[in-house]
Order: sequence, then structure tokens, then C-alpha cells
Amino acid sequence: MPNPAFLPPLRFTGAEVLREGRLGPDAIAVAEGLLTDAAAPEIDLSGFLVLPGIIDLHGDGFERQMFPRPTAPFPVASGLAATDREAAAHGVTTAYLAQSWSWEGGHRGPEQAEALLAALEGFEAATDLRVQIRAETHLVEAAPRLLEVVERYGVDYVIFNDHLEEGFQMRRGNPDGFAHWARKAGLAEDALFARMEAARARTREVPRSLCALANGFDRLGVTYGSHDDPDAETREFYAMIGARVAEFPTTRKAAMAARPTGSPIIMGAPNVVRGGSQAGNISAAALLRDGLCDVLVSDYHIPALPLAVWRLVDEGLALSRAWALISSNAADALRMADRGRIAAGLRADLVVVNAATRQVEATIAGGRLAYLSGEAGRRFMAQPQAMRMAAE
Repeated sequence: MPNPAFLPPLRFTGAEVLREGRLGPDAIAVAEGLLTDAAAPEIDLSGFLVLPGIIDLHGDGFERQMFPRPTAPFPVASGLAATDREAAAHGVTTAYLAQSWSWEGGHRGPEQAEALLAALEGFEAATDLRVQIRAETHLVEAAPRLLEVVERYGVDYVIFNDHLEEGFQMRRGNPDGFAHWARKAGLAEDALFARMEAARARTREVPRSLCALANGFDRLGVTYGSHDDPDAETREFYAMIGARVAEFPTTRKAAMAARPTGSPIIMGAPNVVRGGSQAGNISAAALLRDGLCDVLVSDYHIPALPLAVWRLVDEGLALSRAWALISSNAADALRMADRGRIAAGLRADLVVVNAATRQVEATIAGGRLAYLSGEAGRRFMAQPQAMRMAAE
């Protein structure tokens, strides 16, 4: 029996389809959750682009759905639902929620990470929601617990963070910013400082802890990397222990050091849209021009993913190359062979974009309709089989 959650077999015709790195007139069908070239009832998508679903490898905007105010938490399930809908509305079919595992505690502590993973296990999402754990390197005492959690929940992506020194610098040079950080963590300033001091006292244990974690991740088949590498030496150290992904290098030298080791370089789409880093780090657009950026991610703002693509297109980059930054390149970075491209036999992840307005009007994730609006919605609903599906 066909899965009732899947779209019925449908063939999309008349659109410009991005396939094998080329955008041109083509047709593609979906059936039983997969892409196919087989015949099926047709929907005319003339005037639209059909593109591979967006793969977002790092997004922490979901925190605002669960903690709209530092002292006003909402249920994890409602936050997941809101994040899922926002992702689908902007063409994201696979989204990694970047959940911190930090000595800060609160909504960025291990307890919240476990709560998120537990909630996600039983959550029926329209998109493929996953968790990327952002592990603070100085939380040495929780390393065994981290490995156990990664194995228990099947986490497949971990990034090492070290924001400790940044915290000390903020306390010295930006007291108001430090006070705001403490409030977000639900702590008094003195309590946050005490946690930082306790974490710094474990500094000599960090290298051995990282190596133990790396060995465990290798055993479990987890992809891991580092975040905010400030220099070449830091990136080379992480590459040496097997942390191959270079996420948000803050300088050109750190990004350049990623190339000889084949590390995928990931930058934020908001950095591209806004014309620079909100934190004052290296420009993503500058790294792209120098061939030092492979993947763009939502970071803190999901709508930035398609917006970044169109900004790059307007600046002269071919749409096929710009879209690869949020689809096929992202799939390659995490070795996800079943998605990121349009080809028969792959997971049916598609984004339907109005060519005139550049707006996402339909998102199909895993062969299921995740989002539908506008003229594309009218054409879907005019197809009898699509109408029957929508009524079920």
C-alpha cells in the first residue's frame, strides 16, 4: 500500500529545473517519497524554478521559538513546530538545530540538549529536523555524558566551540553585554563568572578530552568539526584530531588552513545578505570570491538562506553555483548521498520558486508536501489527485 503521507505520483512540467549543475527546461516526478523520471499525472509549473531542497547545516534561530524571552520559556514541542514551519516556508527540507552543550547551563546546557533530543524523537515534522550539538571544549566533566547522549539519540554531527576567552573579554570590555549574557543564561553575573572560572581551571584537561571525544565520534560514525577558528594553528589542530568541518572561521588565515586538509568551509548566509559579519569577523562574500567557502547556513535567520543566493546571483554568480552552497555542497559536507540534488532515486526534496518574484511557493520534503502558497498552490490544487491528497 502507498504511504498516505506521501504526495500521490506527480510529474512537474514546464519549469526550469536545476539538474546536474545546469538550469534548464526539464521535468521531474515524485512517487513514494523519491524522485523519478517515470510518467505520472502532471502539474504545469511554467514560470517556476524547481530546485533541490535546502540543507541547513547550522541554525540556532530555533532558540527564539523556545525562549522568546530569557525568563519566558515555551514548550519544546511548540518551538519545534514553529521552527519546522519556518524552515519549510523558506525551502529548507533538512535542518540541523545547533544546540549548545555548554558550561553556561540554562537553555544552552546539557539538560536542554537532552530535552530537545527527547522531544524531537517523537515529533512528526514536515521537514527533516536534526540536532547538531555545539560542544564547549572546556566542559570536560560532561564529555562521557556527551558521548552517551550522542549514541543514545543517534546524533550525527557535533561541532567543538570554545567561547570561554570571548566571555572573559566581554566581562572586561563590555559589562553591559556581559550582564545581558548572564540574564539570557538565567544567572547572576557573579554566578556566570564563577562558571567561567571553573571551566578555565580545566584548561589543561581539554586536549585529552577532545581526543577522547574524537575517538568516540569516529567509532559512532559522527561527523565533527570546529566553530569560530581564529587562526591557522587552531584549524590545523582540529583537523589533526579528525574534526574536519571548518564552521565560521573568523579570519582568512583560518579559512585558508582548511583547504589543504579538505575541510568543508561553512559560513553564515546572514553574513552574505547583510554584507558582512554582525560580530566583526571575516566577510563571507570575500571568502566566496577567493574560493574559501563551500556551504552557507542559516546561522540565526532561516530566511537568509534563499536571500543570500539571490544576492549572489545579482552580483554575477550563476544560480546553479549559488544554490549549490545551500544544497549539494551541504550534502557533500556531511556525506549525505540521498539528497541535495535532483536525480531519479534520491529523496524527493524539492523547492518550487516563482521565477518572477523569487518567492518560495512550494516545498516538498521527503515526498511530502511541507509548504504551499501562491500561484503554485493554485496549480497544485487544480490537479485532482493533489486535491484528494489535501483532503485526506
